[in-house]
Amino acid sequence: MADRPPLLSVLDLAPVPEGSSPSQALARSVDLIQMVEDLGFTRYWVAEHHNMAGIASSSPAVLIAHLAALTERIRIGSGGVMLPNHAPLVVAEQFGLLATLHPGRIDLGLGRAPGSDQATTRALRRSHDRSGVDDFPQQLAELMGFLYGSFPGDHPYRHITAVPRAAQPPALWLLGSSGYSAQLAGMLGLPFSFAHHFAPAYTEPAVQLYRDSFRPSSALDAPYVSVGAAVLAAESDEEARWLHGPARLQMLRLRSGRPQPLSSPQDAEAYPWTPGERNAAGSFTSSHIVGAPDTVHAGLSELAQVTGADELIVATSTFSQEDRLRSYRLVAGAMSPAAA
Repeated sequence: MADRPPLLSVLDLAPVPEGSSPSQALARSVDLIQMVEDLGFTRYWVAEHHNMAGIASSSPAVLIAHLAALTERIRIGSGGVMLPNHAPLVVAEQFGLLATLHPGRIDLGLGRAPGSDQATTRALRRSHDRSGVDDFPQQLAELMGFLYGSFPGDHPYRHITAVPRAAQPPALWLLGSSGYSAQLAGMLGLPFSFAHHFAPAYTEPAVQLYRDSFRPSSALDAPYVSVGAAVLAAESDEEARWLHGPARLQMLRLRSGRPQPLSSPQDAEAYPWTPGERNAAGSFTSSHIVGAPDTVHAGLSELAQVTGADELIVATSTFSQEDRLRSYRLVAGAMSPAAA
């Protein structure tokens, strides 16, 4: 990490609160990206999830096109596209078109996970006998060949052109929650983003493996690391913990195989928690940084220090849009050197 505070960015899952609609959730994303662009955040990523009633973002390319058309400066990308769900040529065409429409602003973050349950994964991939995960390096090589026109002379796809091929191709990132993508990103000389909010126990080993594996490339001379963090800021620690109740309940339901839309803080508090459920929810959200601005500053600063992150990608989920916007404003204020 350079001798500067980490940059700040946003990961938006387009959450659909209980009693709301996907249309309203996507309108909230527009409000959020326009605000964080004004606050000086570096990039804004949207994710790919399927068969989840509480998440409106199923097609990153479509949502990126919408958000990019309504903003001017902030980088916009996928955090990420789950490459095994798609033909590499289709992804190259989609993001080549986005990068042509919005030159110098498009990121293509790639992951290996399905972004859904096994039945939905089979429906997406039309295959019952292979996961696609083991083919990830080959899929990635094909995608890069289509994006850059870099297939070797004997490759069967060398005469295929992904149209349009952008003059400024999208910036490729590898995303992960284990060492696999970390090592592959390092070997290919690509930037790497680790999902700390999803797998905090593996954050430091994966980041170190990425740096140890890094080989300079045309994309990067040196390693570049971003770390995803779940953050909720409020005026006080007590208020932040209250607003965080729905996220704890949603994570419990998700990990129990029964995903649901985000509840209100009142409903989360009234939920008939068993001691085991409280312990499980606490474990699932132990890496979340929740509190007043000073608490959030301390948590994010510690995360940046132990990982050496160049960038922190903040994911905030609240029932109320006003609380989510306020949280990002407080985070920007707490980490003002990075936001500036």
